[in-house]
Amino acid sequence: MLGRRDPAEVYRRVDFNARALGGDPAELVRMCYEQLIAAIGSALLAQERGDNERKSQSLTRAVSALTALQLGVAGDDSMAQALLHIYTTARRAVLDSVLNFDSAMLQRVRQDFIEIAESMNGGT
Repeated sequence: MLGRRDPAEVYRRVDFNARALGGDPAELVRMCYEQLIAAIGSALLAQERGDNERKSQSLTRAVSALTALQLGVAGDDSMAQALLHIYTTARRAVLDSVLNFDSAMLQRVRQDFIEIAESMNGGT
């Protein structure tokens, strides 16, 4: 059973788990953003290549990252509400692409999260 696992996926999980164990809340958010951006990118590439299994796995990872981000929002102030709106809208776009893949929409979602991640990192 382990022989059928994608080695890149195994290494990605090990890296994620190691970083998660030592991360503070801000680092965990950055990790979720990285996972989301990578997962959507992987889904887009899988769609281009006609790899439905990889596309499905990637969309599932994107939904998982968005779910983690949603669950991590605390409070009900305007910032929390804005974040929840962004995450919910992105989650809907990803889930809609399970049945009706929309490359353009997913590219926009991915780019939005790239820009947010860059601003979190001080524009780098």
